[in-house]
Amino acid sequence: MIDEKIQSYAEKYTSAESDWLTELSRKTYVERADNAMLSGFYQGRLLAMFSRMLQPRRVLEIGTFMGYSALCLAEGLTDDGKLFTLDIEPETNRIAEEFWAKSDFGGKIESFLGNAAEIIPTLDEVFDLVFIDADKPAYGDYYDLVFPKVRIGGVIIADNVLRGGKVLDAANGDENTIALHEFNRKIQADERVENILLAVRDGLMIVRKEKD
Repeated sequence: MIDEKIQSYAEKYTSAESDWLTELSRKTYVERADNAMLSGFYQGRLLAMFSRMLQPRRVLEIGTFMGYSALCLAEGLTDDGKLFTLDIEPETNRIAEEFWAKSDFGGKIESFLGNAAEIIPTLDEVFDLVFIDADKPAYGDYYDLVFPKVRIGGVIIADNVLRGGKVLDAANGDENTIALHEFNRKIQADERVENILLAVRDGLMIVRKEKD
């Protein structure tokens, strides 16, 4: 949704990513037809910046895919920090684990395979940062499940909330578009949080928990 020349300019003046992220990105774009699901360089650097500013001890990611965003979010972890990431696809999870092992963060990332809605309640953790990037109709449910586990001042980030601009005509959209529009409405109406919807890539909803 951003002018291509402006996007290229912005990326030119953004700090570089690690070699293992570049390698993982290249592998994804060359080998996978669903490569649009990858966070990518610019959004990845933004996620890493959020993590570095927050310096989280515990991070939860819902939707692992190739493990790229997990590596970005792990960049700001404290020395004793840990990132938990949830997904249902064993093939991509295997690739993700291979790349995590090459990085500086392999020992700090723990993956879970299965239904996120079933796994989240079993996690006995208080999270500083949560990233939601999974099945769109379940965003609202994931938000409700993680909210009690996020500390006051903690941040929840949800990806793809603009749906390529389709949310502007959500009433005539598909299931995912309608779900994302309703999720945005849900956040805007939640008096427990502060939020800003960033028009970056496909839209990031940034939510800061103010009270329980």
